[in-house]
Amino acid sequence: MKNIMLKIVGKQITGDKEEETEQLELVTEGKYYEKDGVLYLAYDESDFSGMTGCTTSLAISGDEIMMKRSGEAVPLDTEIKFVKGKRFTGYYGTPFGAVEMEVLTNDVVNNINPDGPKGSLNIDYHISLRGLSEGRSRLDIEII
Repeated sequence: MKNIMLKIVGKQITGDKEEETEQLELVTEGKYYEKDGVLYLAYDESDFSGMTGCTTSLAISGDEIMMKRSGEAVPLDTEIKFVKGKRFTGYYGTPFGAVEMEVLTNDVVNNINPDGPKGSLNIDYHISLRGLSEGRSRLDIEII
């Protein structure tokens, strides 16, 4: 397991143009390791994300990503699978309870060089949280 620094940028695209976004950016320490051909990135959430006490981990196998968030700030662990062109349903844990969600992945670009480890991971997706919100999001993670 290696200690790494991660730059994480989450964007919610609010208009017809990609320039119309709400953006959160976080630079944090994380962990990197490989097991059975799968790359793993893990980091602790902060006050900034509103998920203090949670850990987010990403299991990266080619262009297939499994994201898991767990911890004391959410009553139910959240798992989201990102595969280009595929739809995933599950539950999104929030500090206020679990919400049914549906995710449609538009694109996944994995540019992580496991020998570094250096590189980036980019996920473009539509998410629908039943009764709360619906929209397009991008998650860009860079190992710096």
